[in-house]
Amino acid sequence: MTFDSPLSLYSIPAVWLTAFAPVVIRTVAITRVKGWNNVAPRNNTARVAGDKAVPPEVAARIQRMEAAHTNGNENFPLWAAAVLAANFAGLDNRRVNTLSITYFLGRCLYNVIYITQTTPAMANMRSVVFFGILPIPIYLLVAAAAAKVSTTIAV
Repeated sequence: MTFDSPLSLYSIPAVWLTAFAPVVIRTVAITRVKGWNNVAPRNNTARVAGDKAVPPEVAARIQRMEAAHTNGNENFPLWAAAVLAANFAGLDNRRVNTLSITYFLGRCLYNVIYITQTTPAMANMRSVVFFGILPIPIYLLVAAAAAKVSTTIAV
């Protein structure tokens, strides 16, 4: 396999993992500080936030883990569609692979900043990373559409 192969397809499960990882870390954290309630698992973050015995900075970090997970889930469909469209349209594999690696690393950095942020400056950095990588799937979708339209017109 070379970098000229459609390796970008592997970024789909990799980016999904960047959405899933924060919820795994959150679950471990909740289990340690409060205990996991599997009868009502979606209420665990709120239980921690409402428990005065849990340090506020721990509860806030758990809430940020949940938020990072939610953000990853919200952005994943756009990413998957963009990579599939780029490959379907036959875009240059090197370019799509490079953009896929960039997006994946950006999502990893986004999660780290989101989970560890405690200041407005760090929150701003999180937003810079988010908006810095957001154009990547948009570009892939537009480039894929343009490639298919030009191929269709040329035939």
